[in-house]
Amino acid sequence: MPDLVIFGAGGLGRETAQAVTGLPGWRLLGFAEDEPRRGLVLDGVPILGGPKELADLPGARVVVCTGSPSDYGSRERIVRRLGLPPARYATIVHPAAWVSPSSRVGPGSVVLAQTVLTASALVGAHVAIMPHVTVTHDDVIGDYATIASGVRLGGSVRVGEGAYVGAGALVREGTTIGEGALVGMGAVVLGDVPAGEVWVGSPARYLSPAPHRKEV
Repeated sequence: MPDLVIFGAGGLGRETAQAVTGLPGWRLLGFAEDEPRRGLVLDGVPILGGPKELADLPGARVVVCTGSPSDYGSRERIVRRLGLPPARYATIVHPAAWVSPSSRVGPGSVVLAQTVLTASALVGAHVAIMPHVTVTHDDVIGDYATIASGVRLGGSVRVGEGAYVGAGALVREGTTIGEGALVGMGAVVLGDVPAGEVWVGSPARYLSPAPHRKEV
């Protein structure tokens, strides 16, 4: 039974820890953080320490669970800084999610409860997919992207590397959301969203540049 450490003890990390409790075959050791709150226990899971302590657990698998809308490039920064080989990263799929046999989920990614990947969907590495997301046929979600709760992606949608799609957004079939773009909560995306831009509203429209990737 492999050991598992979750890097990040915020909302996504805690949700992932709860998902792991329903999965056979994992032994969750605890959380790691950049600025560790040692001794703290969250939802019954201890904070073990920081990157140094993670280095002392060479046999443990890791999943990085950070990335709020205010800094959704953090997951990519942490993964690059840790420098671990892909084989060290766990892929976590909640037992109440459904991934079709023709779909694929990459290393380090998390798929939470009631999410559905219908047919030939491809999810890259270190992707966070929140609860109640629908990923339909032939969708491609790039590495480090975040798909927040309740998102609905039409068929053949492309979500670029490091993009963030906000809670409840609807994305029309055949649409591309560019690398590092942010789609706001509840937006209705009817056309392509350029890389590095923030789009909001119904129908979605340009709001501002997306600054989050400047430190990646």
